[in-house]
Amino acid sequence: MKKYRVNVNGSVYEIEIEEMNAPATMSAPAAAPKAAAPAPAGGTQVKAPMPGTILDVRVQNGQTVKKGTVICVLEAMKMENEIPAPCDGKIGSLNVRKGDSVETQALICTIG
Repeated sequence: MKKYRVNVNGSVYEIEIEEMNAPATMSAPAAAPKAAAPAPAGGTQVKAPMPGTILDVRVQNGQTVKKGTVICVLEAMKMENEIPAPCDGKIGSLNVRKGDSVETQALICTIG
């Protein structure tokens, strides 16, 4: 993966681009589950998949949610992206509000 910084209409975004002709031993997806393993002890972390602005928050602290429930709506590059709950549980901490700007991997909430 190569990281680049892109400027779009005055907004700067960091992107990663995977080289298609890279050797098979460079498999980034294999490493991701190992990093996520500790999360269940403190709850499942829901993170922003890209930088953007929170347009709407549809849950509250302590609310019980089912897998797929929309937690919030994130606007990125003039597109509205619904961020769903990855599992069933209760919202343990909600770290964003309507109008907040978030970066990639910013913690949106935890589900316990």
